[in-house]
Formats: sequence, C-alpha cells, structure tokens
Amino acid sequence: MEQLPEDWQRGLIIVAHPDDIEYGAAAAVARWTQQGKDIRYLLATRGEAGIAGMHPAEAAPLREAEELASAEIVGVSQVEFLDYPDGRIEESLALRRDLAAAIRRHRPEMVVLFNFGDVWARGYANSADHRAVGRAALDAVSDAGNEWIHPELADLPPHSPRWAAVYGVPDGSHAVDVSATIDTAVESLTAHRRYLEALSDEPVESQARAVISMSAGPKQGFEAPNAIAFELYYFNG
Repeated sequence: MEQLPEDWQRGLIIVAHPDDIEYGAAAAVARWTQQGKDIRYLLATRGEAGIAGMHPAEAAPLREAEELASAEIVGVSQVEFLDYPDGRIEESLALRRDLAAAIRRHRPEMVVLFNFGDVWARGYANSADHRAVGRAALDAVSDAGNEWIHPELADLPPHSPRWAAVYGVPDGSHAVDVSATIDTAVESLTAHRRYLEALSDEPVESQARAVISMSAGPKQGFEAPNAIAFELYYFNG
C-alpha cells in the first residue's frame, strides 16, 4: 500500500450526506488542512431523511448546521449543498452534470469520494445514495474536463483534476498517515450529536471514537499506527 499523493493544493470531497465525510475521511482532511491545503466539501443532500422520528423539514437545517460545525473543526470553511432528495438520489446524467459543474467551480486537483461499491467490507449493503453519488462523481471528474459532454455548462471553463481517491474501502491501493489527527476527527464526528443520539443510546463521544478507530486503524503494508485507506484513480489533469 503506497502513500497517497499529496503534491496538490486544492481538494474537493463529494459525498451524499452530512456525516459521510466524518465517518471515514475527517482525519485525513485535518492532516491536509494542517499542511495548508484548500479543502472544500460538496454534499448532494442535507440529510433530511436521516433521523428517525424527525420530520425532514426539521432535520434538514439541523443536519446542515452539524455538518458546518464538523467541517470547521477540521479546518474547512467552504461547504456546498446541492439539495438532491435524501434517500432518493438516482445516478443520472443530470447528477453528473451538476457534479461536473461543481468540479469546474471549485477546480480541485484531488477529488475525494466515499465508497460507492454495492457492499461494505463485512457484507452489508451500501446506501443507494452512496452508490449513485460516488459513481456519478467519478464520471463527473472526466466530464468536467470535456467541453462537449455538458454544453449547457459553457459558462464554466473546463477543468481536469489529476486524481480521484475513494475512502471507506476495505482494501485500498494507497493510504494516509493520520496518527496526529485522530482526536480532531473524533471531535468532528461528535459534532453530529443529534444524529448520533438517534442512532444509539451509547454516549456520542464513545460512538465517535469507535467509528474513527475502525476507519483509521493500522493498514496492512503501510507503516503507520493510524491510517486511512484509499483507492486511487488517475486522470489526465
């Protein structure tokens, strides 16, 4: 497992929901912002269907506020929401277009995506939203650099990122040492307090630390006590 390239300055993380970044990438984000990198978040939804018993009209602003707070903890100030319907996203040309437009606006060298496979490492089915957003975003990385695929985006100059890196994968090709940013990642996930309280009676801080310990533990073939694995895709940027 190789070191993930870090010779870049601007990164864009594209996910479906508030908390998706904090469940697996926040420790890497904290590392990168400490290096002086410009990291930005793009969320397809506001997570309005994510809290049982709470109406979406109430949940959406709450979850948005929790995401903004968690982003600030790891040094991210630019967070954009696309307002797709939580739980009902379809992998479509329209979604690819909107994600390509965002890539052109933000102009990242590195795009970071959440696991979009059919299953998780232990065999659990992945979320339909995760699959749709991740797969559409991987295609959108190429779309963003092609002036002819989405001609309606002509007012946004084409842009070609160099890489896309997917986290939350069971076995990645690359990894990042996050040993110095574990506590920051725990704090960032803990900011999703109301969401985590709805998931379990266990204290929020305990839930957060267990999640981060699982996602940022030792990785076979990579010399770091705490690391996040990524599958790296190369593009022509």
